[in-house]
Amino acid sequence: MKLSLKHTITAEEDGQDAATVLTQLSKLSKQRIKDAMNKGAVWLVQRQRKRLRRSTTVVRKGNTLELYHDAELLQRTPPEGVQCLFENKACSVWYKPAGIVAQGNNFGDHLSLMRIAEKQLNKPVFLVHRLDRETSGLMLLAHNRQGAASLSAQFRENRVKKCYRAIVIGETAETGSIDLPLDGKTALTHFQRLQFDKDKGVSELSIRIETGRTHQIRRHFEMIGHPLLGDPNYGKQNKNREGLQLEAYELGFTCPVSNKPMLFSTNETAI
Repeated sequence: MKLSLKHTITAEEDGQDAATVLTQLSKLSKQRIKDAMNKGAVWLVQRQRKRLRRSTTVVRKGNTLELYHDAELLQRTPPEGVQCLFENKACSVWYKPAGIVAQGNNFGDHLSLMRIAEKQLNKPVFLVHRLDRETSGLMLLAHNRQGAASLSAQFRENRVKKCYRAIVIGETAETGSIDLPLDGKTALTHFQRLQFDKDKGVSELSIRIETGRTHQIRRHFEMIGHPLLGDPNYGKQNKNREGLQLEAYELGFTCPVSNKPMLFSTNETAI
């Protein structure tokens, strides 16, 4: 069962702790409220809106508390396999398994890579790019504002190397580019066929994108008649028990600390 509430603190509630106020409003136990706070499902609006994790935080008249409680979601645990491959004071590189979201939503963030990294490294985390929940592979996170600014500029100026490996339905050309617009904007995808499995009727591709449109790879290959194997949203007759066959396998960028180029790769074949 889902519960959503938004409440502005009254004069009578001024000075109480947030967990007590929410317990009274929601009729949930204080322990469940504390669990929801810890998992990012409670928000406090003062000058800014931010997640509230400390149950003892004193709220003042005019503050707004928001609770988004989904019991089933809060019981979930993240899939195994998250790994930190590199870390310094400005950034870190992670392997994100399929099933992990990049960031949370109103109902919590405990299943997100951002929160996992924040807890594991005990550092602030800034999102500079993202992978779809269904996509596995390499993700880059920033840990201070200078690092976030540097990395965001590199992504914006197309100075980050992003290579993906995918399995698609059918036999593609050996190499090619797809320049079909997405959402009214230019979108450019390059690919090279690594191998074709005649028995399975699928091609394994190495893919490089020059733009970062929503679901760009998935949509582009569906548009040319080669949908990704296991894609739940795009394509027909491409179901797969093992899920979406798309991995961000190579990531290259300039380190904000050393100003030296860095390159990370999972270096495995999919078929």
